[in-house]
Amino acid sequence: MTQDDVLFGYRLQLFDLAARTTVAHACRTFGVHRSTYYRWKAQVDRQGLEMLRPRERRRPVMPNQLPRIVEERIVAFSLGHPGLGPRRIAAMLARPEWGALVVSANGVYKALRRHGLSTRAKRLSLIAGYRAPYEPPRQAPPEPHITTTRPGELVGIDCFCVGRLHGTRGAVWQLTAIDTYTLYNHHRAHTGRITEGRCPAELVYGARKMEPR
Repeated sequence: MTQDDVLFGYRLQLFDLAARTTVAHACRTFGVHRSTYYRWKAQVDRQGLEMLRPRERRRPVMPNQLPRIVEERIVAFSLGHPGLGPRRIAAMLARPEWGALVVSANGVYKALRRHGLSTRAKRLSLIAGYRAPYEPPRQAPPEPHITTTRPGELVGIDCFCVGRLHGTRGAVWQLTAIDTYTLYNHHRAHTGRITEGRCPAELVYGARKMEPR
């Protein structure tokens, strides 16, 4: 139950006692002036007992209040430059590269105070609170390496589609075999379709040898 609900129930009891006894007695009991009771009574007669509920008061808008977007720019700039004071922030925001915002140093200070950033220590502490935790640098994984002791111990074989070349029929496929010890490279390019256990018959390219490292 909020404070408004308690006050609403208090006024309902006032009207209930006034209906059972007299208005003077009810107002004297609850400490309400009779002019206030009759003003409430006129509103209740027109719109019902809900008019006794306290109305929500909206925050007044001052004529010289900063627009919300300007206030957000001030807060963002102060967090980006926490070491600058209100006077310096107002001078920097007035520059064309920062939007040419015309705001006084006092207006900057009040905007920062509303957000709890009026001092340099508060701005620095807020930034330090969002700092990412320290993580030690990760060690790079070792590069993959193949160790062989003699020629022919390990041979790498690969097959991939080169594409369609001028003067050939169908796609061109390249079959490559590389000895990992001597880096001897032998490859053949064929046209047609590569199937399991079978290669096309038409030979396009021959073989070549790569120099060892």
